Amino acid sequence: MKARKIPMRKCVVLNEMKPKKDMIRIVRSKEGEVSIDPTGKLPGRGAYLSMEPDVVTKSQEKEILDRVLGSKLTPEFYEELLKYVTHQKARKELFAND
Repeated sequence: MKARKIPMRKCVVLNEMKPKKDMIRIVRSKEGEVSIDPTGKLPGRGAYLSMEPDVVTKSQEKEILDRVLGSKLTPEFYEELLKYVTHQKARKELFAND
């Protein structure tokens, strides 16, 4: 049986290629709304971040997502993103044994 290809994406903060399932997609719609895209299928300009809380804080400090997506992000958005990433990382570690 043929081995399946693993889709890879580049983290905009770390500049490293990682499997898509280990990343979170942030998307900016045509209207300029920025949101978290858990499915990876929302239309618009997307940017990928590693699923690490320190990557999110580094992105906020250096305003990397703001530059990549071309819009000013609010501190509330970064708080929501940090909560989401922390929650997803905890879930992944909890269910890693399955």
